[in-house]
Amino acid sequence: MSLQTLPLPPSELGESPFWHPTEKSLYWCDIQGQAVHAWHPESGRHRQWRMPSEPGCCAPAADGRLVIGLRNGFYLLDTAKDSADPTALTCLALLPADLHDTAVLRLNDGRCDTTGRFWAGSVITPRTAPNAALWCLQTDPTSATGYRVRHMAGDNFTANGLAFSPDNRTLYWSNTPEHRIDQFDFDVATGEITNRRPWVQFDRKVEGQPYGGRPDGAAVDVEGNYWVAMYEGACVLQLSPAGEVLQRITVPVQCPTMVCFGGEDLQTLFITSARAGRPVEEQEAAVPAGSLFSVRVETAGLPVNLFTY
Repeated sequence: MSLQTLPLPPSELGESPFWHPTEKSLYWCDIQGQAVHAWHPESGRHRQWRMPSEPGCCAPAADGRLVIGLRNGFYLLDTAKDSADPTALTCLALLPADLHDTAVLRLNDGRCDTTGRFWAGSVITPRTAPNAALWCLQTDPTSATGYRVRHMAGDNFTANGLAFSPDNRTLYWSNTPEHRIDQFDFDVATGEITNRRPWVQFDRKVEGQPYGGRPDGAAVDVEGNYWVAMYEGACVLQLSPAGEVLQRITVPVQCPTMVCFGGEDLQTLFITSARAGRPVEEQEAAVPAGSLFSVRVETAGLPVNLFTY
């Protein structure tokens, strides 16, 4: 197993990578850099689209566009257009103002389920109260845009690690500052989630003690294992469905942020990382903070789900 540093500029806060199955490209968000990126490995072509606010997450849409979670709601991006084109970005639905104060909250980690619904969690800054939430974008014929957002869960500070089990019966969701990953029972037919319970609890940081990091973005493989980037832990963990550590992949940066599976066989694990807020020595290292990585793995991942709902 050999980790590769991709020939791409570092991201301030790389997140939400996905492998586009028809374009054969890696997409990801740079949240702090306020841009969405795409890289085609075969040609080396690198594109980016500037966003009006922080893009917390993105996913491919069935019509060839991207669905994106910005600070205040959900949008569609036409990647055939330049981001300077005012028609490139279309608003689908804004988050309800009474439940989402954009001065302190923004959308963060998200992805689609197998029916094409788009889910996204939020993050609160500063972390004064657990007011971050989980939202789901749904159709609504009474809305001017045809969509609305539904509040699905709360009691979080920084929502991350959203993923679904291969059998569509479990939804994973982590609370990064609390060092905890939760599970919900998931009904894919209705989109309902119930029975929230702690799944894996990691040790908190203790001064003078080794620190393994806290759970950030994640992805699931075909065997139901959960691969999670450990922020400040300089590693990615492969966890079994029972929550046992099966594998630890060390990365040369302190803050990996999220993973996805890609390549023709979905056996290349791509890893994003963070640069913003890191010490100068990490930003100026031979492998700088914010770099993107790839590594071949033995178990294939689940393919990305398209936004079709």
